[in-house]
Amino acid sequence: MTTKRCFPPVVDQHTRVLVLGSLPGEVSLAQSQYYAHKQNRFWHLMSDVLDVDLVGLAYAQRLEALRNHHVGLWDVVAEARRDGSLDSNIKDHQGNDLLGLIATLPNLKAIAFNGGTAAKIGERALGEHGDKHGAQHAIVKLPSSSPAYTLAYAEKLIAWQALRAWLD
Repeated sequence: MTTKRCFPPVVDQHTRVLVLGSLPGEVSLAQSQYYAHKQNRFWHLMSDVLDVDLVGLAYAQRLEALRNHHVGLWDVVAEARRDGSLDSNIKDHQGNDLLGLIATLPNLKAIAFNGGTAAKIGERALGEHGDKHGAQHAIVKLPSSSPAYTLAYAEKLIAWQALRAWLD
């Protein structure tokens, strides 16, 4: 098993919604880009949520468009051993300092987890800050944008459109 590391967070002081994945897959790591696998629906879902064509943009422009719409990206896992790209293969993970990042985001309204693994690890890392009763931010569990999660795109989109509430 090889050790994989996440990318730096894509955020700024205007970030209102922070989308947290688990750990970049093989294609993303090879290209040094979040959600680089062509079958991953992340950029399509965010295009529909923001009503902006992110898919047709170069990667740097995609990130700029997310920031301009107050959306941030990061992962819950800083590094882990994993063969392949499946979350189920993540072993011996070290979590990212989610609380540290959140403390630097004064306009943050919602933390959205892209998939079940991200939610499980992320909620544990947030502790009482992720608890529904003590939460300072809305916690949103989204169906994974990964092609490994076979829910129909239309059904994924319904859930992802909930992010609009914190972006308008």
